[in-house]
Amino acid sequence: MTDLWLAILHHVLVFGLAIMLAVQATLLRESMSADDTARIARLDIGYGASAGLIVIVGILRVIYGAKGYLYYVENVWFWAKMATFAAMGLLSIPPTLRFRAWQAARKANAAFMPASDEIRALRVYLRWELRLLIGVVAFAATMARYTSL
Repeated sequence: MTDLWLAILHHVLVFGLAIMLAVQATLLRESMSADDTARIARLDIGYGASAGLIVIVGILRVIYGAKGYLYYVENVWFWAKMATFAAMGLLSIPPTLRFRAWQAARKANAAFMPASDEIRALRVYLRWELRLLIGVVAFAATMARYTSL
């Protein structure tokens, strides 16, 4: 039963992460409002928290899951999924830093709006994160069915 609950929680967290990332990508546009910058920053906090919880629950699944530790550590698709998720994490750093800077700038000047070129650059990061998330999901499905190439 533990395996089932961990799997459910893991999937809910991944769906939540996907939703937050998609909403961020939707709000991040040149015509966004000052309130949108605050929403994006709050979503980014949720995104980071979800990613951290996904890792924790994933570790618990490896340790306490029905398939057992060796199933995961010997599965090439598991490691492909982990590497892709780590790449998503690395790509999320520049946007997170900018969103925090925007919050500080907005506190100093209520009329602050980020520059268009900065918004365009951050959209590239978010698009790549979304693409990599598709890879994470594909590797997870492959991992559940195969252990090697």
